[in-house]
Amino acid sequence: MSLLVVGLSHRSAPVSVLERASLSADAKVKLLHDTLAAEPAAEAAVLATCNRIELYADVDKFHAGVAELSTLLAQHSGVALEELTPYLYVHYEDRAVHHLFSVACGLDSMVVGEGQILGQIKDTLALGQELHTAGRLLNDLFQQALRVGKRAHSETGIDRAGQSLVTFGLEQLAAGREPVESWAAGKRALVIGAGSMSSLAAATLARVGAAEVVVANRTAARADRLVEILVASGTGVAARAVPMAAVADELTRVDVVVSCTGATGLVLTGDDVAAALAHTPAPRTLPAQAGPRAAAPAQAEPAAALPAGLDPEVVARLAAVAAAGGRLADAGVARTLTGAPGPDRDGCPVDAPAAAGRAALTGVDATDLELHGTWADQGEAAAQRQPRKGTRSHADGTPVRLALLDLAMPRDIDAAVHRIPGVRLVDIESLAEASADAPMAADVDAVRGIVADEVAAFGAAQRAAHITPTVVALRAMAAEVVAMEVARLDGRLPDLDDRQRAEVTQTVRRVVDKLLHAPTVRVKQLASEPGGAGYADALRELFDLDPLTVASVSRADGADAAGQANQTHDSGRAS
Repeated sequence: MSLLVVGLSHRSAPVSVLERASLSADAKVKLLHDTLAAEPAAEAAVLATCNRIELYADVDKFHAGVAELSTLLAQHSGVALEELTPYLYVHYEDRAVHHLFSVACGLDSMVVGEGQILGQIKDTLALGQELHTAGRLLNDLFQQALRVGKRAHSETGIDRAGQSLVTFGLEQLAAGREPVESWAAGKRALVIGAGSMSSLAAATLARVGAAEVVVANRTAARADRLVEILVASGTGVAARAVPMAAVADELTRVDVVVSCTGATGLVLTGDDVAAALAHTPAPRTLPAQAGPRAAAPAQAEPAAALPAGLDPEVVARLAAVAAAGGRLADAGVARTLTGAPGPDRDGCPVDAPAAAGRAALTGVDATDLELHGTWADQGEAAAQRQPRKGTRSHADGTPVRLALLDLAMPRDIDAAVHRIPGVRLVDIESLAEASADAPMAADVDAVRGIVADEVAAFGAAQRAAHITPTVVALRAMAAEVVAMEVARLDGRLPDLDDRQRAEVTQTVRRVVDKLLHAPTVRVKQLASEPGGAGYADALRELFDLDPLTVASVSRADGADAAGQANQTHDSGRAS
């Protein structure tokens, strides 16, 4: 039997294909059962993430295995085989091992060096063990992949080559103009979903300084549990859980949304986002403390006295514009529109007359008000002209009022929302484009060296293990010969006492052991080298070993290995 992997990933297929080919939890279970039912496969495991879908199997025929696994992927993904085939890749034997080890180290991730893939590989192994589709080969393979990934992260600086997909996504939302910590500080965030990726997103937002994290999930208990963890994290973030029905209302209050659910349809449509932006939110005041499903009511702040010369209605209009955009009102607009002393009006980007108060606001929209205020501030100190949080602009200059990060596959958020003024959307597709230009760290070469060494060691161990049943069968045959000859000796020399009989038996065994020791040790060494698989066949032919005996030893070893792996998995879950 030989290892085969057939799959597609962000490197081989566009996001639109990956999105359509994504597998639900039930589909993964059915795929594994159907793979084992197929003739070429004896073991199976499926690694399915938002960026890849890979089917691993232990097969006895390469071409038949490729055809069968490709067909099964097409059937269970819902994408026609002829459409899926151009995006599929195939790895066999050592190349398949090399591929999985590279994936485990983060070398094949969208964000090089990210460590979340280790948890996904662990989940893949756990599912295979639970369904009994992972036998000795895949148990050994995936457990070793986890060890290789951990070694890469502990012995090199691969973590510096990239970060989690969440952090990378937040960096893209910040547009690279300031650190994520500066961009996120004080923002309110809505996290939709409470799975592993959503939990990571919530924890990351809390760590980088978000003022409040709201968690929405269909299962209330999971959302409550995530909120409890956030509150206990020591970051000082305010956190609360809400039902999915409250998402539309929360959209009007937050600055950032991260969504990663297992939904098969859209969670946020373009209409949902447009309606939220059309709503003018109430003043936002953070609760002093928050926990699951608890939020303190907002407290109105006392009105501050206005500087002399400013029209209260002008200031009120500016405040409304600022609230809608999540910004601070620009005093420059108020000064120039009220006729207060200011810079020369020549060159103003907005044709606002030098009239007083309300008359100047007639027909002026929010964007023009901001442009006018920026022009008016040209004579101000540089500190007062720095961009404010929440005013990140699109290419068309519209301030960003709502930043959306969609990490789901298939997508949770309608891709068309990026056309809505004031919305910035980052999704898997845009992350793939951005990561293509990310610099590679020098430590990547060190990780590649680790992968190469580990692949060679794994191959040697598997080849050596392949001949072990034959060696065991040989020694069993030799023990039977010794037993038969001792019994025959008893018939010929019935007068031997127990001590003499034991001495003769031990002497014969020592002779047999010494004769077999050197050949069996050497054949294991030869078998562990590339191309050494034929030594097991030669041994069976030379000593006329019973194939059924060899097969029974292999099955027993496989059952023992699977049992030990399941015990390890169960103890890991208990802890």
